[in-house]
Amino acid sequence: MAQVSSPNYEFRGVWVASVANIDWPSKKNLSVAEQKAEYIRLLDMHQRNGMNAMIVQIRPAGDALYPSPYEPWSEFLTGKQGLPPTPLYDPLEFMITETHKRGMEFHAWLNPYRAVFNLLSSSISPSHLTKIHPEWFLIYGDKKYFNPGLPEVRQHTAKVVKDLVTRYNIDGIHMDDYFYPYRITGKEFPDQKDFEKYGNGMKKEDWRRSNCDSVILLIHTIVRKVNPHIKFGISPFGVWRNKSQDPMGSDTKAGQTNYDDLYADILLWLQKGWIDYVVPQLYWERGHKLADYDVLIDWWNEHTYGRQLYIGHGFYRAGTNAAWRSPKEIPQQLQAVRAYPTTQGSVYFSSKSFETNPNGWSDSLRNHYYHYPALVPPMAWIDNTAPAQPLIEKQANNMVKLVYKGDKKIKAFGILTLTLNTEVRFVLAQLVQLVVADKVAVIDMAKIPDTKDKRIFVVSVDMDNNVSPMTELK
Repeated sequence: MAQVSSPNYEFRGVWVASVANIDWPSKKNLSVAEQKAEYIRLLDMHQRNGMNAMIVQIRPAGDALYPSPYEPWSEFLTGKQGLPPTPLYDPLEFMITETHKRGMEFHAWLNPYRAVFNLLSSSISPSHLTKIHPEWFLIYGDKKYFNPGLPEVRQHTAKVVKDLVTRYNIDGIHMDDYFYPYRITGKEFPDQKDFEKYGNGMKKEDWRRSNCDSVILLIHTIVRKVNPHIKFGISPFGVWRNKSQDPMGSDTKAGQTNYDDLYADILLWLQKGWIDYVVPQLYWERGHKLADYDVLIDWWNEHTYGRQLYIGHGFYRAGTNAAWRSPKEIPQQLQAVRAYPTTQGSVYFSSKSFETNPNGWSDSLRNHYYHYPALVPPMAWIDNTAPAQPLIEKQANNMVKLVYKGDKKIKAFGILTLTLNTEVRFVLAQLVQLVVADKVAVIDMAKIPDTKDKRIFVVSVDMDNNVSPMTELK
């Protein structure tokens, strides 16, 4: 397969789900050494495939995969809720460090409202909030949920986020599609009494949406105040509304939608700038009768309101029907992503789907689409100041020392190649190597890939992924 150049800026993320041990840890009660080894193995696999961001679920159900002052240890870690790992360690701290070592971003994924994953089988610790504040929760189906209509619940969620952005060096706070739960046929979500108390003359649907709006605004405000460099992103269900419900909606026939069933008005959050990026879960194939991938990617591109859009791909769907048995499905979805200047990348569900290289897709990413590294796109509204240019010192045996002396903190040096007679601009060059460093790095010129008949340059990359002007190496 001929190598195509790839964007120097492209979000390439993977969701790592801890709930029900989907991805990591692969089962409850692994030893600490096994937990660590498993995460490193997973990280190395995704790095080989060209990924640059891990979105890891650290709060699956009102619990934590880190030592939280507010919530008990997760049963998905130790097998029993409230039981710390032994020997004691901080899995979140460990994962962030390992992820950053590889030049990748770490986004902490929280579930805002799920409190008990399964009423029949979940382990519940005496310190779980359902025991301390039973009045905060509602039962719906086989689960228990934080009641989104209560101000105390929103304050609690905000406290959890504030603790995370204060204590941990994370790059993002991430929430998925579970706001109000997906509807169960013939069952009404049991919040009538709270609606009567807090509804304030609104229609129930509008009140529910305003509850979700309130928690998003609260989190946005906290993140900006505590650490304005941390991004806040949402990964909603793929359909905001159908056209039949709203002329602004997409030409789809989804059975449930964000706005009408999950009460998540994503467009409002984008318009107001309360979130920095959105990752709609477009887990349908191209040409799907009710929710066509091509129709939806087009629709989302028209509704980004200047925020970043990454597309969520259903990697896990490999082999589930004729379309998903085709080796072309994911590559064609990716080509569609790159055809839109308003789409900045992709996220895949989920990590373990990569282990079997389904339809050869992992190979396709590693050898072709993600053959060259990419930086996570910077967000001008967070920071758009370029770091200082790196200095170079030529050394013996074709080695070069890169030195950074600027004031802004950097996380890496980027090595780029440029065809001869091309204007010296970052967007026209090809990023071929990322060297993780904060001040100094020594590189071997002979080991830089694809340099035949090309000029070689280096840039400094700051913590917000802004790059310096280019310095020529040869």
